[in-house]
Amino acid sequence: MAEAVNPPKRTRREQAAATRERIIRAAVEVFSEAGFMGARMGDIATRSGVAVQTVYFTFHTKAELLQACFDHAVLGPERLPPMEQPFFADLVAARSGRAALAAFVDGNTAILTRAAVIKEVAESAPHEPDAAAVVANSERLRREGLSQIVALIADRWSLRAGLTVEDATDLLLMLSSSGTYLTLRRYGWSDEKYAAWLADTLAKQLLERPGRRRER
Repeated sequence: MAEAVNPPKRTRREQAAATRERIIRAAVEVFSEAGFMGARMGDIATRSGVAVQTVYFTFHTKAELLQACFDHAVLGPERLPPMEQPFFADLVAARSGRAALAAFVDGNTAILTRAAVIKEVAESAPHEPDAAAVVANSERLRREGLSQIVALIADRWSLRAGLTVEDATDLLLMLSSSGTYLTLRRYGWSDEKYAAWLADTLAKQLLERPGRRRER
């Protein structure tokens, strides 16, 4: 009879990472149910199966935990910033402006499925400086990233006549926002329907000749 093989014990770092992951997942649930103001660290500790002291030791404040939840959602399973995720490589390799926008939409939709709700939680407490700081930081990072995407598209394909890079960035920010995504989801749209609409709308709004490469 073969002897049972005990799985290797996790290192202290692995245990800490697993605990952090468990707390973040529990926090997303509690924040989604109670909002930023209503969420209590004790409830998050109970939901994650750890002592409340562990939650405070790991994240220190509720605002820091909210930021960690948002970062966790944006980085995704690859734990990579958006510009290092697979969709961005597809965007760079695209052979038309429309294909580049479609690649962006694929990546953006995947991020929104994870991050839109937690972003809404942060936006629901505008008079709370800590929550407002999370929103401001996320918007700053989004604008920086999307402005790079618009600049790349403008360089390789023409933007719509009269549309500046700055205005195109504003449109991309607005149309691909978590608010637009959640509104359409609440109207019953699937992620697939939303992504198809967004790709088509962005091509019409941003590109001079959707799907056609600019002649050099």
